[in-house]
Amino acid sequence: MIRQWVSRFMVGRYGMDQLNTAIMVVYLILYVVFLFTRLAVLDLIVLALLLVTLFRMLSRNLDRRRAENARFLQLVRPICRRFKSCRARMQDRDHRYFKCPNCGQQMRVPRGKGRITVHCRACGATFEEKS
Repeated sequence: MIRQWVSRFMVGRYGMDQLNTAIMVVYLILYVVFLFTRLAVLDLIVLALLLVTLFRMLSRNLDRRRAENARFLQLVRPICRRFKSCRARMQDRDHRYFKCPNCGQQMRVPRGKGRITVHCRACGATFEEKS
């Protein structure tokens, strides 16, 4: 009964998205910091973050909320991509990664081959590296 009421209430409203999730994570972190420090400023910031999240979640202006989320994702995507590539490189034990000294292109070579000549596909530069 309550579930049906909530479902009917949320029809036409925006709900949760990645920006709301990020705001809630910041909210939780700041709230924990507030619990230890008891700074009044943090209390106000935490309350503001909670109200912004609720406002965005219950909003009926779907186009505006989608645009806000798209701008947020556009800002965050390069950072996430960078962390994912770093994690993948750290887990890859079969290859060694280099940057081309000429153009900065990322390259990968097999490990354990000794000193090898690496040819950059992007700019054509050739250099020697130890794999």
